[in-house]
Amino acid sequence: MVDDHTLFRTGLRGLLSMREDFDVVADVGSGEEFLEVLPTIEADVVFMDISMPGINGAETTRRALERYPHLRVITLSMYGDDHYYSLMLESGASGFVLKDSDINEVYAAVDAVMHGDSYFSEALLGSFTRNMSRVSIPDTASEDALSDREVEILVEVCRGLSNIEIADKLFISKRTVDKHRANILEKTGCKNTANLVVYAIKNHLVEI
Repeated sequence: MVDDHTLFRTGLRGLLSMREDFDVVADVGSGEEFLEVLPTIEADVVFMDISMPGINGAETTRRALERYPHLRVITLSMYGDDHYYSLMLESGASGFVLKDSDINEVYAAVDAVMHGDSYFSEALLGSFTRNMSRVSIPDTASEDALSDREVEILVEVCRGLSNIEIADKLFISKRTVDKHRANILEKTGCKNTANLVVYAIKNHLVEI
């Protein structure tokens, strides 16, 4: 755990320790301290605060994953941190959990990232995808690139719209949306909306 608030770390450590299959190997108060202790521990998942004195969470994540790419980083977020989300995703974060989340959601986040998935708190996902906007047109010269229509649908999926809602908004049939969505999942290798959000941001198809 990497967070500059000692009481928060202590509380989270206690809650995580309640799971028999979890072993909290370290909790530190800064990015610098984390990077220093990282070579001495065996960690699979890291809970990373975004805003800390010294090196922020995004830079700490980037440096850690350069050295230990197997790590799964879950961002500890608060409402209002939206402008940091793209930076954290670009740096390699796998999930986002609100600091006031229920402990069961924290457990779910760990289980998801350990299985190679992305994870977002439901409230958080809705909060920062609501104003997501498209900023790029894909290069259709690549066989695996998303088409212009697929990117259009991807953005609406990331915003949380259902296939029926997307069909109504774009004036196309639900069957057409279903087909495009299946193609998007196949081309991107994504499994769910959280994965698609990560893909869209990392590939600069949208901005928050």
